[in-house]
Amino acid sequence: MIRLATEKDIPKIGELLSQVDLVHHNGRPDIFKIGRKYSDSELKELLKDTGRPILVSVDENDEVMGYCFCIYQQDINNSVLTDIKTLYIDDLCVDEKLRGNHIGKELYEAAVKLAKENGCYNLTLNVWSCNPSAMKFYEAQGLVPQKIGMEKIL
Repeated sequence: MIRLATEKDIPKIGELLSQVDLVHHNGRPDIFKIGRKYSDSELKELLKDTGRPILVSVDENDEVMGYCFCIYQQDINNSVLTDIKTLYIDDLCVDEKLRGNHIGKELYEAAVKLAKENGCYNLTLNVWSCNPSAMKFYEAQGLVPQKIGMEKIL
């Protein structure tokens, strides 16, 4: 089952945030510290923000198996961009012990449904190139590159 996250989900969400951080740190230790993207207090505030819904996949005991952090984005009256409304997936994670059970696909599909129900034109996300399994997952969901970030380490 997919539902909106609540405060009782914060401990498990925190564990999953640490799993994501470790993937990024292992892939790019020059960029990513070991830590978490959001503290428990930041998560409490995010849960109150209707512009940043957090979806969770839960089992029959209502235990979190994965999450999808979303952000509504829209540039109104931008001199270059149109006024389209976008649902941006800030982070999607399934507990590493449960991967391969289609939980990520269900979370992604719930985010697509949320975007459609809220009048979004598109859904976007970023994937680090040091995370090829995530890239493969999103490509399997039908996503295609919108833009590519490039770097030169000096």
